[in-house]
Amino acid sequence: MMSEKEAIRTDAEANPSPAKSIGDPGITPLSPSHTQQDETEQMPSGPSFVVVVAIDFGTTSSGYAYAFAKEPECIHVMRRWEGGDPGVSNQKTPTTILLTPDRKFHSFGYAARDFYHDLDPSESKLWLYLEKFKMKLHTTANLSINTDLHAANGKRVKALDIFAYALAFFKEQALKELSDQTGSEFDNNDVRWVITVPAIWKMPAKQFMREAAYKAALASRDAPEQLIIALEPEAASIYCRKLRLHQMVDLGTQTTHNDLGTNDNVGSGMTQAKEHVRRNRQSRTFLVENVIGELWSELEEGDRYVVVDCGGGTVDLTVHQIRLPEGHLKELYKASGGPYGSLGIDYEFEKLLCKIFGQDFIDQFKIKRPAAWVDLMIAFESRKRAAAPDRTNPLNINLPFSFIDYYKKFRGHSVEHALRKSNVDFVKWSSQGMLRMSPDAMNSLFKPTIDHIIQHLTELFEKPEVGEIKFLFLVGGFAESPLLQQAVQNMLQGRSRVIIPHDVGLTILKGAVLFGLDPSIIKVRRSPLTYGVGVLNRFVEGKHPADKLLVKDGTRWCTDVFDTFIAADQSVALGEKVKRSYTPAKPSQQVIVIHIYCSEDENVGFISQPGVRKCGTLRLDVSGTKTVAPRREIQTLMQFGDTEIRAMALDVSTGRTVKSSIDFLGQ
Repeated sequence: MMSEKEAIRTDAEANPSPAKSIGDPGITPLSPSHTQQDETEQMPSGPSFVVVVAIDFGTTSSGYAYAFAKEPECIHVMRRWEGGDPGVSNQKTPTTILLTPDRKFHSFGYAARDFYHDLDPSESKLWLYLEKFKMKLHTTANLSINTDLHAANGKRVKALDIFAYALAFFKEQALKELSDQTGSEFDNNDVRWVITVPAIWKMPAKQFMREAAYKAALASRDAPEQLIIALEPEAASIYCRKLRLHQMVDLGTQTTHNDLGTNDNVGSGMTQAKEHVRRNRQSRTFLVENVIGELWSELEEGDRYVVVDCGGGTVDLTVHQIRLPEGHLKELYKASGGPYGSLGIDYEFEKLLCKIFGQDFIDQFKIKRPAAWVDLMIAFESRKRAAAPDRTNPLNINLPFSFIDYYKKFRGHSVEHALRKSNVDFVKWSSQGMLRMSPDAMNSLFKPTIDHIIQHLTELFEKPEVGEIKFLFLVGGFAESPLLQQAVQNMLQGRSRVIIPHDVGLTILKGAVLFGLDPSIIKVRRSPLTYGVGVLNRFVEGKHPADKLLVKDGTRWCTDVFDTFIAADQSVALGEKVKRSYTPAKPSQQVIVIHIYCSEDENVGFISQPGVRKCGTLRLDVSGTKTVAPRREIQTLMQFGDTEIRAMALDVSTGRTVKSSIDFLGQ
């Protein structure tokens, strides 16, 4: 794949300017100046849906929840998945997928993991098993529809197929459950789907999720409003507004608000809270109060709060400001964060194993005994959850028998010998076949990831636009970690209250359902990119660079000008339309071609600048039509939606229009 810059260069060489491309002289803004019309309209709510189903497609675990439009306060969460792990709540299922040797979908979640685990090693090498693959969308620089993923056996598969299989699995599960509940076959057309994605994902990754959903037939290109792509911290934010004090642990006052009494120890407070949640888990339906919660009553117009969404792959930070009386949310500072999820701890554990047993052995073991490697990581996962700041006794991690056996064959000496020789003094061998890790050893695996999060939070709190923060909501699966909770507390030193919802791992899922029921709740976002079109301007000596001069029919034009519609980091109301008027640079033109460009930079002067990429084209046929106006007016309009941006061009004299969706995947 060529880099973006190379693509721009070759594009520029082939078409030195849009003026010369496709033989058309391009468009120029209508003089004297063109206007921007901010027509802030409500996002169309589209057809009415009977039910909203939200899918939280996580890096490490996934799940779905739903609510019927006629009883929006009842959020049903898919509860017990078959085959759950000890010590891990099984309200979500692992994001793991298994394909048969001939690449057909076989199973997802615990079922995929258990089936794969029970295969004979000679067979398991032929099956395609994938886990933690969502991060690929965040880390791939030039993501496209053709991006590949690697299965555990090293074979490559199309990422789009895997994501579509996973979404189709959830669709089937949810529709089956809805059919069982209503007593009749449930029609997909009655469902509004919501899929959550990290706010810090770039536009191609967000679009990729939509493409996968179309492939899984959750919605279609003809009815895109049936599917909403929700941003994870926004969903969490919507849910946190509904909280009442007995549904959360407030680290600020170090008490658990669930009638279990005050306790100064945060860790044990959490344990009690979890016990409370566990006892109440029998009810399949979680009731969210209709009234806005008590916590909300403490917030006033203009108050700011931060949602820190700590997942498996990424950590997302979003700053929201409250707009009363409706309680609408305004994003104050564009989402930031990075790949600092709890996966980082798994990587540190893997690095530790490589240090003890050798990188060559670990690489071989993963390929030759993939199911046993999965077993080892499951054993680590449950011990990882037991790590706490005040822990004094060691944590034991079971080594699978095949690990011990394969190591002896590979190296010619025992696992115990390797531990003695490795100089890793805080990991010992126990005669029961376990690695004994001291609490310090476990805490050191958390340190790099937690340090990243704390550094990011510290930088965020120093930003002038962030100002005083009343609450910090800690959500996502990783937010359950007492080590992370304590680190956040220490960093804040009482500057704002830290609040953790009880069902912290389900916060996003429930918020996504509420968002699907009322998408207008989020009013203002920050645009992640600058958008504009390529135009010709009259050439001005001294202002425009000489190499941009183009003389056509005696008129001197400056070519490659980037005419900005919206700038990066500018506030955009959802549903906002930005309108511009242009005229063909040459009146006799038969086809008007408008290229749409985007860039991460706030200030863009020319489409030839590094980092500017073409992301859409509007082609308007104006042949065979006469215009009575002295200059033909072409109106171009961009509408900013959830993660989709639509563009439209209108020939004012004839009423002809063309529409296009902005494409970030370069299909």
